Amino acid sequence: MEWEAVIGLEIHAQLATKSKIFSGASTAFGAEPNTQACAVDLALPGTLPVFNEEALRMAVKFGLAVDAEIGRKSVFDRKNYFYPDLPKGYQTSQLFHPIVGVGHIDITLEDGTEKRIGVTRAHLEEDAGKSVHDEFPGMSGIDLNRAGTPLLEIVSEPDMRSAEEAVAYVRKIHSIVTSLGICDGNMAEGSFRCDCNVSVRLKGEEEFGTRTETKNINSFRFIEKAITGEIERQIDLLEDGGRVVQETRLYDADKDETRSMRSKEEANDYRYFPCPDLLPIVIDDTYIDAVRGSLPELPDARKARFIEEYKLSDYDAMVLSGDRTLAEYFETVAKASKDAKLAANWVMGELSKMLNQNDTIIADSPVSAEQLGGLLERIKDNTISGKIAKQVFEVMWKEGGSADEIIEAKGLKQVTDSGAIEKIVDDVIANSSAQVEQYINAEPDKRGKMIGFFMGQVMKASQGKANPGQVQGVLKKKLDALC
Repeated sequence: MEWEAVIGLEIHAQLATKSKIFSGASTAFGAEPNTQACAVDLALPGTLPVFNEEALRMAVKFGLAVDAEIGRKSVFDRKNYFYPDLPKGYQTSQLFHPIVGVGHIDITLEDGTEKRIGVTRAHLEEDAGKSVHDEFPGMSGIDLNRAGTPLLEIVSEPDMRSAEEAVAYVRKIHSIVTSLGICDGNMAEGSFRCDCNVSVRLKGEEEFGTRTETKNINSFRFIEKAITGEIERQIDLLEDGGRVVQETRLYDADKDETRSMRSKEEANDYRYFPCPDLLPIVIDDTYIDAVRGSLPELPDARKARFIEEYKLSDYDAMVLSGDRTLAEYFETVAKASKDAKLAANWVMGELSKMLNQNDTIIADSPVSAEQLGGLLERIKDNTISGKIAKQVFEVMWKEGGSADEIIEAKGLKQVTDSGAIEKIVDDVIANSSAQVEQYINAEPDKRGKMIGFFMGQVMKASQGKANPGQVQGVLKKKLDALC
C-alpha cells in the first residue's frame, strides 16, 4: 500500500510590541515570574481591555506580505475554557471575523521544486501564561508574565504532503515575520512555535484520514522529526489493523517520539461569542495603503536582488536571503570584501559551522560582519591563504580582534617572496628523490595529480605560509625541467 501524508500547520508568532495586546504591561522576555502581569491581564473586577493598535498594524503587514485578504472589519471573540495558566477563564481571540483572510506563500524545496501553500487565515489573540514543572519537585507553578502577550496565529491549508514541505513552509513564514520586524522569531524563547496537524490516507483517496495535532514545537529540526515520526506511527498503526485516534500529542525530543496528551475525539465546545468589552475594529483602504507603503524588502524580492546584484546562485541567494539578520550580515561582508561569492562561501561555510557548533544565532555572533569582511580582504590581497584564514577566524571567534591584529601578533603573514619560495621548493625536490623519479617516469597527463605530494611538503616546510598559487607554479616549472 502506498500512503500519503496530509499536513496542516498552525503557527503562533508572538508580535514584537513593547506592551501587551490589551494592557500596558511589558512583553519583555526573562523577567522574574509574575512580575509583568497587571490587573487587566488577570481580568480583575472593574478592569477593561484597551486594544494595542500596533498589533493591528503588524497583523495587516503580514496579511499584505502573503497576498491575503485584509478584514476591513474584524471582531474579537471570547474562547471559553478553563486551564491553570489562563487567568480569565477565557482567551480573547478572533474566530468569525479575523483580521487576515485567505492568502498564500510559495516554497522552494531542496531539489528546486516550487509549491504554493494556502494560508487559510491569520488572527490576533492573547497568549496564555505558562505552567512551570521543573522548579518545585512534585509540583507545578504558574508564571503569568506571558498572559496577554499579542499573538498572530497563522493557519495553513492542509496542502503539505511531507515533513520537508512543512519545514520549508515554516521557514518561509519565519523569514517573512522576521523580515517584517513583527516577530523576533526566537524559537528557543517560544516567540515562534508551531502546532502540526498530521493525517495519512491511501494515495489517490479524496477523503482525509483522522488527524492528530502535535503541539508547541519550537525548532525546525523538531518539526521535521515530529512530523516524520507521526506519519510513520500512523501508517504502522493502520497497517496493523488499528485506527488513528483524534488527539493532541506532544513531541519528546529526548526520545524522538510523539506521545499522547489528551483525546480530541469529541470536539471541544469553547462557547465562542463576541467579546462585550471590545468594539469591532474597522479599517479602510487608506489605512491599508499606508501600511503597504511601510513594508520592507521581503524574502522573495531580496532573493531576486541577490541573484541580480551579487550574481549568486539560486541556492546561495535562497539561503542568504531567508533570514533578515543573516542577509544584512552577508551584505556587509560582501561590501567590505568587495567579493560577494567569497563572502557567501564564508558566511554559509565557516561562520555557519561555528554558529551551529556553539548553538549561537547570527545576531549573537562574536565575529562581526566588518571583522569577517576585513579577514576576506587579507585573503584577496594575498596577505594570508585561505587555510591560514581559517586559523585567524578561529582566533577571532574565541578571542576577538581584527584580522590584521591577529595576523601580526601570530606571525601568520603569507610568504610571497619568490626567492624564499624557490629555496623551499629546491629543498623539497632535493629531499624527495624517489617521488621525483616517479614524476619523471609518469605519463604527462598523470603528473598533475602527483604534484600534490610536493605541494604538501612545501606547505609543511613553510608552516602553511607559502602562497599556494606561487608554490604550484614554481614546482611545476622545476619538476618539468627535470623530465
